[in-house]
Formats: sequence, C-alpha cells, structure tokens
Amino acid sequence: MTRTRADARTRHPRHGRRGEARLPAVIATLAAIVLYLALPQRLLIAPRYVLPALECLLLVPLIAINPRRLTRQTKTFRALSLTLVAVIATSNLVALGILIHELVYAGVKDGRSLLVAALQVWLTNIIVFGLAYWEVDRGGPVTRTQAPRSELPLADFRFPQDEDHDAVEEVADGASRVSDWVPALADYLYVSVTNSTAFSPTDTMPLSIRAKLMMSVQGVSALLISLLVIARAVSILH
Repeated sequence: MTRTRADARTRHPRHGRRGEARLPAVIATLAAIVLYLALPQRLLIAPRYVLPALECLLLVPLIAINPRRLTRQTKTFRALSLTLVAVIATSNLVALGILIHELVYAGVKDGRSLLVAALQVWLTNIIVFGLAYWEVDRGGPVTRTQAPRSELPLADFRFPQDEDHDAVEEVADGASRVSDWVPALADYLYVSVTNSTAFSPTDTMPLSIRAKLMMSVQGVSALLISLLVIARAVSILH
C-alpha cells in the first residue's frame, strides 16, 4: 500500500506512545548469537555455549518486561539491555582479534573456513553496533517513543529527517519536526551497514563523543576484516 502524506504525520510509534516493536531487536540479537555459535572453536574465548547462554539469560527478562512493544523502562531494564549489547560486542571483537592472530602467527591454511568466519564476524559487527547505536541514542528506544520531545536527552546521531522540515513538501511532511519522527532499529542498522562498508558516516552524522568512538571502533574493525582477513584468505585460496 502506498503511503500518503497525511499518513506520514501519524504513522510513527511516538503517536499515542505505542512504543517500538520488540520483535526486530529480538531477531537481531538471536542472529548475532547464532553467528557466534557457528564460529570455529579456536576463535572462541570460552566453551561454545557459555556466552550464548549468558546472552539468552539477559534477553529473557528484557522480553518479559516488554513482550510486544517497548513502552516500559526501569534502571534494571536499562542495565540489562546495555550489558547484553556489551557482551555481544566484546565477544565479537575478541573473536576478530583471535582471527587476526591466527592469520599472522599461526599460518592458517584453510582459506574457505577463514572466509566464512570473517563474514560471520563482519555480520555480527553490523548487528551489534546497530543495536548499540539504537540503545544509546536519545536515551534508548523506550525514552525516544515515550518521553515528550522536549525532554529527550541530547541526540547522539543526526538523521536526514532531523533537518528535512524546510525541504519540499513531500519530503518535509516526513521530517522529525513535522511528523514527530524518531529513528527505529532499522535506521540504526542502516547506519551500521554504511559505516562497515564506507568506513565513515554517510547520511547520518555522529554528534556525541561516544557515538564517534563507537563508529571509530566499528570502522576500524570492518577495515581490519577487509584488508587483513579477507585479503589473506583470498591469497590462500589462490
């Protein structure tokens, strides 16, 4: 169904404080967990199921608090959600470090499995940093939809919609100031994808120091995978 400009003013979860849907974040988190489980054992810092089990334990109460839509937040909820993202990010960065070590010092000869492992780490990198941006920007997903705009914390990212209010009407009607738009998980995953492929911001700019630091870590990680891991694996294949 084609969206109309009239719908643009009322289609966003902020209208009526409906909250963002829980399911996309659950799917993204489970995808990151599965990708980690599929890594070769030599890239893991613990027995294969230890960290995934911990991540699932952290995820269950988050789903219980907000099973369908993200409308309620407590200090415990906030701590659990940030801890979950931190555990996934740390384990994936460690896996990347071990992978690079294996390449440089261990003389790994299995190029095909190395390519697969590099792809898994890269995809997990996109997912986890997308989740991280989603969790920190403007107070997190609950605050972004439940708090009045005047009470939102300072933004960590500036999206195109945040400055489109003075564009032509068909663009301006979807802008933040006009439609009360705020970013959802898909928007942050897109930022993560572009940062991992372009190694720099594209249409969305980091504003805060923590956003710039996170994007720097992600960009460097993606660059290492591209230059060191995939290049070495391809050379082995040849």
